[in-house]
Amino acid sequence: MLEKSITLKHLLIGQERCIGLQFRADRVLIALVDRLPNVAWSDEYSMYFLPNNRNNVSLIFKTFKGIAWVNGNYFFGSRPVPTKNTSQIFKQVEHPVYKKYPRICPQEYLDKLELKQYAKNTARVYINCFEAFMRFFPGVPLEQIDENDIRDYLLYLSRSNKSTSYINQAVNSIKFYYEVVLGMPNRFYSIERPRKRKKLPEILSVRDVQDLFAQVGNLKHRCIVGLLYSSGLRRAELLALKPTDLDFNRMMVRIGQGKGNKDRYSILSKTLIPVLTEYLHRYNPDQYLFESPKGGAYSASSVLKIVSRAAKRAGIRKRVTPHMLRHSFATHLLEKGVDLRRIQVLLGHNSSKTTEIYTHVAENSFKGIDDLLS
Repeated sequence: MLEKSITLKHLLIGQERCIGLQFRADRVLIALVDRLPNVAWSDEYSMYFLPNNRNNVSLIFKTFKGIAWVNGNYFFGSRPVPTKNTSQIFKQVEHPVYKKYPRICPQEYLDKLELKQYAKNTARVYINCFEAFMRFFPGVPLEQIDENDIRDYLLYLSRSNKSTSYINQAVNSIKFYYEVVLGMPNRFYSIERPRKRKKLPEILSVRDVQDLFAQVGNLKHRCIVGLLYSSGLRRAELLALKPTDLDFNRMMVRIGQGKGNKDRYSILSKTLIPVLTEYLHRYNPDQYLFESPKGGAYSASSVLKIVSRAAKRAGIRKRVTPHMLRHSFATHLLEKGVDLRRIQVLLGHNSSKTTEIYTHVAENSFKGIDDLLS
């Protein structure tokens, strides 16, 4: 096995597509690289490069044959073997509203999302954001778009009152194409991101949650609302549950491939077990725990309607969403004295900093502070 190796990378130097040569400093390799035609050094990317054409690609492999292993994984890319169950989200779709500027997400972009197994919701966001970016530059080849063009686009988004979250998603989708799909290292490293706004989560009081739950009469709906709150589930996680994910003996619910493609467990409410048992007996769900009347998983919009309508009937004036029940779950556990680390595990947060936001809304964070007006 060859000890030396060279990794090929896609680079854009000026407006010219180039082959980047990335390797550890080595006298033999440097001497061979110097023999290549029109080779030069890039301070920006810290690697040698030469024009991207078939002759140079063949010459690179011929030059280093038997001396170094040439890694072309980043340069040539790899497409997954198509399967019959490929999700429609990764297919190119002609959108009627784009007829004037029909710029559709490149197939290699979709392939890379599928190959890296991005969650469907994340993939959908990336695709929508990148297609919006492409339509901003009708007729301009993607390889010719530079940092200044992207800054102009981000400025346009900001002036269009797009949210900080949307602008960050737009940046991620753009970087994904140039850095991951094309393999250009740190292609837009210097692009500024908008400062994240520190927004506190909106929560319900324990009494509000009880009043809301009391307004849910339908058996299936009671199970949906009950699990959202008592297990702290995201809406997508709830809809992906299977009947076998409920463990009544251990009083746990298994969340398979939640956000970030992670498996985890959360608690199962003792109060909810009889309701879920009756639901399973009456509905006998097959593939998903909650299935639509036409088959398949229950819709996300239906879950939102169930929660918001119950909140209105309960007299709750604020707009209540399924995610607000998850925030309330975490906050109420914290108020009961549950350790922050345990709450982090139940919620499936990567960082404790994400979970710490609930300390800013928990009642016990403010207890013991004297009333200044008394």
